[in-house]
Amino acid sequence: MKLKSLAAALMLMAAPVAAQEVKVGIAAEPYPPFASPDAAGNWVGWEVEIINAVCAAAEMQCVITPVAWDGIIPALTAGQIDAIMASMSITPERMQTIDFSDKYYNTPTVIATAKGAGIAPTAEGLAGKIIGVQVATIHEAYVNKHFAGTAAEVKVYQTQDEANQDLAAGRIDATQADSIALDAFIASESGAACCEIAGAVADDPEVLGLGVGVGLRQGEDELKAKFNAGIAKIREDGTYDKITAGYFASSIYGE
Repeated sequence: MKLKSLAAALMLMAAPVAAQEVKVGIAAEPYPPFASPDAAGNWVGWEVEIINAVCAAAEMQCVITPVAWDGIIPALTAGQIDAIMASMSITPERMQTIDFSDKYYNTPTVIATAKGAGIAPTAEGLAGKIIGVQVATIHEAYVNKHFAGTAAEVKVYQTQDEANQDLAAGRIDATQADSIALDAFIASESGAACCEIAGAVADDPEVLGLGVGVGLRQGEDELKAKFNAGIAKIREDGTYDKITAGYFASSIYGE
């Protein structure tokens, strides 16, 4: 009996350990080129590929879990998801509620306008104008802090795509978002016909943050270490640059 028990114990020790399953929340609203569903309903994009690469490097089995953007932090804190990888900027305000991994990209914040509008990305340039932003984003916080009130009227949208459509239709004068997201819109057929990037807004780290990281529950130090290790590994072995080259002409990691 002892020999059988020993043999069974050795078999269990030799069995491969299953990868840790982690529910990674992404925004349910499309945000190309970072994440959007294809014709078959599969999520594709730069951030989706980065999620898969980071999880593979950290030996975690990740399940991409779409969640409405304005409810994604409550979903994390309630345990419905284990992490957020949805272009979420690391900001002091968010860090009061959740923790973050190291950054995995950092790009400028810009304003798009109609072609030839001559609108500068400043409070003076936007005076009397209507600027559209996505709800519950750093961009909504930024325009409310720097442009709202007497300077500009702020119109809030559930998705950035809705703001882009209203800009193209002339229902708003400008929209603010991440440079990569607005570059993709300007490169599209509808965007190229109507609109242009007016320029980058003045930096405000308190609002715009210190880059994009993986959102995590506070105290999840082991999981945070795994994500940090995964990010570092794909940066070191070239996987990060290889994925990025398939979407962008240059690095978006930032300084």
